[in-house]
Amino acid sequence: MTERNITGKTGEEAACSYLKAGKYRILHTNWRFRRYELDIVAESDDALVVVEVKTRSANYLVAPEEAIDRTKIKRIACAAEAYQLHFGIDLPIRFDVICLIRTESAYVVESHIEDAFYAPVNCIMRRPGR
Repeated sequence: MTERNITGKTGEEAACSYLKAGKYRILHTNWRFRRYELDIVAESDDALVVVEVKTRSANYLVAPEEAIDRTKIKRIACAAEAYQLHFGIDLPIRFDVICLIRTESAYVVESHIEDAFYAPVNCIMRRPGR
């Protein structure tokens, strides 16, 4: 596993710990559907919370949250809809972003942006028979 992959995986583990301490119930991590992936899926306050985790080293050039563009948002939203359909979950979805910075000794949550973005309207997955 490359250093970049290790940083990302360890960052996601730190984000899960942070969410659990905040009374979130983690449902899945790294959930995949076709070519889509959701970093963390949790439940909190009667909402399905899809969390995109962005981890950077301390000497980063681009802020972690700036790495989430329109294409990434659409992919996350489509994966979230697939998740809801797959598990038959009828809860409102909230999209959060957790930004972590890797220091020499720890992974530090720099920010937790709740309702970081909304799902684009044209992201509806095609259901069988429609």
